[in-house]
Amino acid sequence: MNLATDLIHAGAEIFLLVMVSIILIADLFVTGRSKMFTYLLVQLTLLGCALITVSTHEPGVAVTAFNGMFVDDLMADVLKLLSYLAVSALLIYSRGYLLARGLFSGEFMVLTLFALLGMMVMISACNFVTLYIGLELLALSLYALVALQRDSAVATEAAMKYFVLGALASGLLLYGMSMLYGATGTLDIYKMSVAIELGVNNKALLVFGLVFIVAGLAFKLGVVPFHMWVPDVYHGAPTAMTMLISTAPKLAAFAFTMRILADGLQPLMIHWSGMLVILAMLSIALGNVAAIAQTNLKRMFAYSTIAHMGFLLLGVLSGGIEGYGSAMFYAVVYVLMSMGGFGMILLLSREGFEADKLSDFKGLNQRSPWLAFMMLLLMFAMAGVPPTVGFYAKFAVLEAVVQTGHIPLAIFAVMFSLIGAFFYLRIVKLMYFDTPESHEPINMQPDTALLISINSIAVLLLGILPGTLMSVCAVSVQQSLLLH
Repeated sequence: MNLATDLIHAGAEIFLLVMVSIILIADLFVTGRSKMFTYLLVQLTLLGCALITVSTHEPGVAVTAFNGMFVDDLMADVLKLLSYLAVSALLIYSRGYLLARGLFSGEFMVLTLFALLGMMVMISACNFVTLYIGLELLALSLYALVALQRDSAVATEAAMKYFVLGALASGLLLYGMSMLYGATGTLDIYKMSVAIELGVNNKALLVFGLVFIVAGLAFKLGVVPFHMWVPDVYHGAPTAMTMLISTAPKLAAFAFTMRILADGLQPLMIHWSGMLVILAMLSIALGNVAAIAQTNLKRMFAYSTIAHMGFLLLGVLSGGIEGYGSAMFYAVVYVLMSMGGFGMILLLSREGFEADKLSDFKGLNQRSPWLAFMMLLLMFAMAGVPPTVGFYAKFAVLEAVVQTGHIPLAIFAVMFSLIGAFFYLRIVKLMYFDTPESHEPINMQPDTALLISINSIAVLLLGILPGTLMSVCAVSVQQSLLLH
């Protein structure tokens, strides 16, 4: 593989890095509060990345580049395209919110693009060094974004907690990677899989490394007992930053988990699947129960995320094309639902007012029947009520779990999902049966109103016709697993 071909397959990442540099300089010469020129340039950059990703894809072929450090396969391309879409939607949703708070700046957009670049590197990495570089680029960008509102003590505190716990998680991952390198003699994910299958001299070192790796992954996914940062960061960060943390990085985290566990450490599945069972059960239980006590919607969504990540782990521990495919499908669906939920908070917020309390949604149907209906669809999807896509996503994961013989685990997940349905349906009750606390008109930009409608209707339509997306996820995962 020559350098020119390598550069072509990493074309989207290179283009994004060049454009970030151009935007960073161009923004210095853009004056005015709106920064619309920078905003449009960022959206064009995302479109350019999408076109390059599609044009460099080779159907049915997984291409490795840079001596096996980087892979361009169907799973990587699908997840990248969805990441571009999520970041583009974030910018549309958050524009009014950020303008009202003086945060709609070049710094926000550049840091968001750097975070996206980190996600792209994570998604295509097939070497522990590349994985770690992508992870740190994403993490450092997110720390800075959470702290961007410098006059907010709550945001600064959230950023500090995120930074300290994130550094601890990175340390655990790095320590685990070094142990795996010591045991196998390679940092290449696929070569590591082969080395483990052939047998290693120090099996104890290998298992210790695996424990640290799983702990680091659990931190990044935000699952119990490594979930401490999630509620505080979701609550303390400005809602636009919370939306970013809650959406596209979850796709990168899924790819990260797949590359390490399903590709590199597949021969050790008997060890890591047992650990994932415990993490998944604790996350589903604590996430659904703790969310009931919350009065702040962002904290409620934080515990909801913990429960959803538990479901995602159920798919991963099931193994096989069905299990991994259902986990990828769940990750995509979760991002779609989370995007709509946080988008609604951003839409109802105004200058000096954060619409992040449950009471802020009282009587929404009287103020805007259409928005109330959109929120109802989103809450039904998160609760897993048919015919929304949230139901099908849960069903696909549970089906994979049952097929692998973990029937008690499936029953456990269903029981706690029923408990979790309470706090989602409580929002529906507040919107339709309570008296509104404010009758102030809801001002929406046309593009934001259109996007929340598309977002919410998609949740319904994908639930009625989930076949295409499910097939794409299954084929993507299958190609990734067959690479080695």
